[in-house]
Amino acid sequence: MLGLAGADRTAPPFAHRLQEAPVPARSHSDAPLPRPRPRRRRAVVTALAAASLAGLMSGPAHAGGDRGPDGGGDPHGPADPALRRGLQALVDTPGGPPGAIAVLTADGRSEVYRAGTSQLGTGRPPRTTDHMRIASTAKAFSGSVALQLTQRGALGLDDTIGRRLPKLPAAWHRVTLRQLLNHTSGLPDYTEDPTFIAELTADPRRHFDSRRLLDYVAGDPLRFRPGSAYRYSNSDNIAVALMAEAVTGQRYEKLLAELVYRPLGLRDTSLPQGYRLPTPYLHGYAVDQPGAPEDVSTVLSASGVWASGGIVSTPQDLGAFIRGYAGGLGLGPAVRKQQLSFVAGSSEPAGPGRNKAGLAVFSYATRCGTVYGHTGNFPGYTQLAAATKDGKRSLTVSLTSQVNSSTNPRLLATLRKLQEDFVCRLLDRRKPGGAY
Repeated sequence: MLGLAGADRTAPPFAHRLQEAPVPARSHSDAPLPRPRPRRRRAVVTALAAASLAGLMSGPAHAGGDRGPDGGGDPHGPADPALRRGLQALVDTPGGPPGAIAVLTADGRSEVYRAGTSQLGTGRPPRTTDHMRIASTAKAFSGSVALQLTQRGALGLDDTIGRRLPKLPAAWHRVTLRQLLNHTSGLPDYTEDPTFIAELTADPRRHFDSRRLLDYVAGDPLRFRPGSAYRYSNSDNIAVALMAEAVTGQRYEKLLAELVYRPLGLRDTSLPQGYRLPTPYLHGYAVDQPGAPEDVSTVLSASGVWASGGIVSTPQDLGAFIRGYAGGLGLGPAVRKQQLSFVAGSSEPAGPGRNKAGLAVFSYATRCGTVYGHTGNFPGYTQLAAATKDGKRSLTVSLTSQVNSSTNPRLLATLRKLQEDFVCRLLDRRKPGGAY
């Protein structure tokens, strides 16, 4: 227990368990994959450590649509065939992810779109209860903790690093919590530090001291005057978590459980320190044509990203979380107004439509309307979680490969268009003739 007055421990009505119907799937290869050769694995790991982390931080299969938990019509009737085909086409694209799952929920009723497989060689389709790395979507969780503490008076959005974390470099002391949450702090990004990258490359499963990650850039100056510009930095959310620990005397993991998991009924979400994943899980892959996809699900330790990208969740839990966070659950009008105050800036990778940055949440303005959420990518995984402002409708789109502007810009453009189509479905905005 935190001993913080006013904590909301009531699970919202949308924290339900989905029923899963079997959907046939064929993987990139119907035969089990051979064990990768050590030399190839080392090459994959080196590439991931040197390039892909900055992104986190910067064969055909049948697709299916599942009905909601009551077995009846979903947000707006049966699963949409055009969206099923779109998700299938993404998986079928050369260099595309081996698996994908999208979950749309409206007023407690869900529809699930799936393509490909959760693990090559098995034919098992992705499921809403499969664990997965949510990558930078974890930043929204740190925002939730910080804003809950702000609501309770334990933190202030104008609290500075100098006040709450005085042992950090003096050059950073004027940076505020608000600037950390909307990436206008100017903090140097530790994931771009050559020493950090070298250590990760040498031992991808290395256990980092998560609370000392900012030491890698402690000697670096700010990139710009705090508040004067936008630049996405993984250091920001490490500092947010450290601030939360400083004012409560509680570990960040416990704060997550008390302020986020329990109130929202998240039963399958955690922040591990190691490289293992809870079972069952979506296997994540490095997809480099023309070679076979490489399973990288457990190649990297989560301790090196911690509050910035280390959370493991499921599509089901992630949807419940984003409905609560985007919907402002537990926040009063004043804090809520600050949460949804936006500056120019996009998530990484960019989400659908036009992106703007709020406090650990982005607005995604599409042709059909605006949703609020966060994206993320990590070696083997790409995520989008978004919801309407009232928290009644949500969508999650999860891929089992890393897609961003560096790894595959063309595929990212296709993905963003498909994400926008899912937003239109969620908001029930069709063009004349029924198309999105």
